[in-house]
Amino acid sequence: MQTYIFKLIVSFIIVLTFGSTQTITAQSNDGKFVVVLDAGHGGDDPGNLGNGHKEKDIALKIVLEVGKALEGKKDFKVIYTRKTDVFIELRERAAIANRADADLFVSVHCNSHSSQASGTETFVLGVANTKRNFDVAKKENEVIFLEKDYKKNYKGFDPNAPESLIGLALQQEDYVEQSIKLARLIEDNFIDQSKRKSRGIKQASLWVLHNTYMPSVLVEVGFLTNNAEGKFLNSKSGQSKMATSILKAVNAYKKSLDLNVGDNYIVDPVIEDTISTAKKTIKNTVFKIQIAASAKALEPKAYNFKGLKEISREKQGRLYKYYYGYTSDYNIAQKLQIEAKNKGYKDAYIVALKDGKQIKLSEALKTDSN
Repeated sequence: MQTYIFKLIVSFIIVLTFGSTQTITAQSNDGKFVVVLDAGHGGDDPGNLGNGHKEKDIALKIVLEVGKALEGKKDFKVIYTRKTDVFIELRERAAIANRADADLFVSVHCNSHSSQASGTETFVLGVANTKRNFDVAKKENEVIFLEKDYKKNYKGFDPNAPESLIGLALQQEDYVEQSIKLARLIEDNFIDQSKRKSRGIKQASLWVLHNTYMPSVLVEVGFLTNNAEGKFLNSKSGQSKMATSILKAVNAYKKSLDLNVGDNYIVDPVIEDTISTAKKTIKNTVFKIQIAASAKALEPKAYNFKGLKEISREKQGRLYKYYYGYTSDYNIAQKLQIEAKNKGYKDAYIVALKDGKQIKLSEALKTDSN
């Protein structure tokens, strides 16, 4: 039973803030970058009502402004969880994003507190729940109680119990780094563009994020319970500033994934083991140099990779990973790594594969079979 609950929880987070009357079926995205925008709460769920303001209305206005701007770009496709004041069940919200085969999920909310706390926060899925983060997760997850069959649909899940939140992070594990990248861009824009106070990036067990198969963030644009911030967020000018910051972050995030001839590439954060003595040929092991990862499927040709030849491409999850070279000799692999770095791929690193599966570099070099 505990295993069942654990898996169930992992599927619960993204559904939290989705609301929509749309029915989205599996569809072709025609190569476009798909962004799912989620206005928190809706319908019978108003969200928080700090200073008499309505979270559901403010979140929707911000989302619609972001979406309208993205829709004007030919390489984007926008899916809304809701475009009107309606309530959608949590589990359906997650399904909307997954059926859309989205590249990004952004959920917009407004915060509340018993004090005059202020500032923006952007959450990614995680189990590092401080007391404050748990309170946020509890508040956002409690929306399931508004659903007619919540005991049946979320059997064993209790938003009020910390132990019910532990499993939520597992299914998003592959996307946490990318989610943090987007969260950082959003918070930086809130500071630089909107001149807002930022409380930083947080990790919490939010149901609305946990079952999405894509990088996902939940953005708290400020505290309605703060007198000045609530007034700002309830104004057209304030909503427009927050929408612009989110929009610029999404654009910057996509640009970082658009791997072209330039330097817009990302690499997996890998800590390479320090090896004092390099072995030569290692049986059943192949070394490649990972130089980039991108959401874009580039032709593995030299002209796309600064003149580097012998490029290979593999799809892992939603990303394409690009490798330079192919050798069983670790000494040669080190030389290839240097070549890649000299070409501008300063974060290039050596990847070891055994029988076609990636293994730790240290594990590959420990073998006695040379």
